[in-house]
Amino acid sequence: MSETSASPPSAAALEVRGLSVGYGPVRALREVSLDVPAGAVVAVLGGNGAGKSTLLRAISRTLGYHRGAVTAGTVSYGGRDLHGAGAARAVAAGIVQVPEGRQVFARMTVADNLRAGALGATGGRTATRAALAHVHELFPVLADRARQHAGLLSGGEQQMLALGRALMSGPKLLMLDEPSLGLAPLMAARIAETIQQINATGTSVLLVEQNAALALRLASTAYVLDVGEVALHGPAAELAASDEVRRRYLGVVDETAAEDADRARTAAPTLSRWTA
Repeated sequence: MSETSASPPSAAALEVRGLSVGYGPVRALREVSLDVPAGAVVAVLGGNGAGKSTLLRAISRTLGYHRGAVTAGTVSYGGRDLHGAGAARAVAAGIVQVPEGRQVFARMTVADNLRAGALGATGGRTATRAALAHVHELFPVLADRARQHAGLLSGGEQQMLALGRALMSGPKLLMLDEPSLGLAPLMAARIAETIQQINATGTSVLLVEQNAALALRLASTAYVLDVGEVALHGPAAELAASDEVRRRYLGVVDETAAEDADRARTAAPTLSRWTA
């Protein structure tokens, strides 16, 4: 487990090096470096304001829509520098982002939402039909409700639609921003299972999550962002097993330690009465 943001050279499909991002005078990321190897699931963890969504926007080339800008560093995919590239070029290269909050087109039907996702595809009608069949296989409810307006779906179904829409363009790297946000535990578990299925087909996944337990279960490698900087990174299992990391960065309480502290607090008044 490393305490620096630098990573050794590798054959990563995605390479971020020394990335700094600002929104006007506000610096959101500072010298962030990470790798997403081809076919891997990599998690990015951290609290609110850590810079997780900003990182995804910088990679997907959508920062400009949020009045942000890269001030230093590079983002390359498949060995090609994405400097100066727009969002359309990133999609054409195979990088697709599912934003936080799902953001489906509420007044459009489920079928039209999926067709919109295919607009960036480059494989023609045959590839689009295959992608739609894959989406319906993953999410049968989307086939059943093809003519229903997306705004009438449940939160979990909207998350399925957001994932399905992204898959319609045939991504090589799928970036997910808080896919379990606001979902019931059973639905969050189902989305996690679907992410594993998507990854099993060869699609790389960059997963931003505040649900550390879920993210570390899915990922092989994890990065912890703290106020715009990489505080820690290493194997996900190693991070998950570290009590210090769990308490300090991931918000996971050591239940045994908490119970010991509760017992100590309960015993303290009794002890003082006997010793008074």
